[in-house]
Amino acid sequence: MQGNGEGQIRQKILYNYKTSMSVYRGYFLYGCETMKTKLQQTRSRIDKVDREIAALINKRAKLAVEAGKIKGASGKAVYAPSREKEVLKNVGSVKGVLGPEAMKTVYTEIIGVCRDLETPVKVAFLGPWATFTHQAAIKKFGSAGYFVPCVLPQETLAEVESGRADFGVVPVENSNEGSVSVVLDLLADTELSICGEISLKIEQCFLAKDPKAKIMRVYSHSHALAQCRNWLSKNYPQAELISVSSTAEAAKNASRESHAAAIASEAASKIYDLKVLSKGVQDGKQNFTRFFVIGKIQARPTGNDKTTLVFMVKDEVGILYHILGIFDKNKINLTKIESRPTKKKAWEYVFFTDLEGHIEDKNVAEAYKELKQKCVFVKVLGSYPKN
Repeated sequence: MQGNGEGQIRQKILYNYKTSMSVYRGYFLYGCETMKTKLQQTRSRIDKVDREIAALINKRAKLAVEAGKIKGASGKAVYAPSREKEVLKNVGSVKGVLGPEAMKTVYTEIIGVCRDLETPVKVAFLGPWATFTHQAAIKKFGSAGYFVPCVLPQETLAEVESGRADFGVVPVENSNEGSVSVVLDLLADTELSICGEISLKIEQCFLAKDPKAKIMRVYSHSHALAQCRNWLSKNYPQAELISVSSTAEAAKNASRESHAAAIASEAASKIYDLKVLSKGVQDGKQNFTRFFVIGKIQARPTGNDKTTLVFMVKDEVGILYHILGIFDKNKINLTKIESRPTKKKAWEYVFFTDLEGHIEDKNVAEAYKELKQKCVFVKVLGSYPKN
């Protein structure tokens, strides 16, 4: 009887277990079906929103084409830095899940595609492909733009001067390594104007063809090698450091050699089929490069602008003090000033200055007028929307 009672108990326990599992399985399947239904409903709403967005983008594109015809009839340039900044400011102010920078990234692409519908814009940049200058050009004009890689900064400006390109993008300053002197010298001599600026955070990567190979040579641009000096000394002290024309050229060289590496962008690794061995190898983590957009147009005031000047002072005692006093009197904030040799006479210098404001602003125009009286020469290199 006792054995039979134990059997009944076991059967009851087994029955309860099976019943519980059946209930749990029912709940689980019900939950899965409910989740599946909710996901399908959410995806249906996403599809609906996507169609609405696509329709609105096409509507915007149609209006852009109309605007292009109006600008063409009046002789205005298709690329209007002040207007594009206004558009990006408007969309960046919309509150939501996406932050201002994410919205600006999306709209840069939309603006670029719509601009090309008006008139395709050709942009020369300091190449080759996958340089940081290339990335800066994409950031400003969108990935749909028509880009022309150039070997030297001189060639980039020459493309724009000749009319073969509408705009040029060149690096002008790095937050760690300072100014790109050759570009400053070119800007002093060209009749082109600075009509925009781009700030790009630089993340240098260590790239190689074979991750297991012993690295004997490291290629990169001289600025990039300088930015990674401590990291290279610590990790590859025996490697020969070889300076080349660009980080992309460095990646190209490394792709041809099994015992070579390059300091370049992650984008370069994809183009030249290299492995990313380390990211963020620059010594300073706050590493930004500033780029200028060069063209034949004059950017209109936006209320938040910069002006870049170059001037040469007369040979008089205290003259630089008096020059700086002109900016102070007109309540102008100088964000940068540096000297460069003129290369025409020993110990003769020109000064490059960035200041807040547009040349059409009353105080900036007054300061410019006074500068012309105190300087051997003064030239406005451009007024443009502040990045």
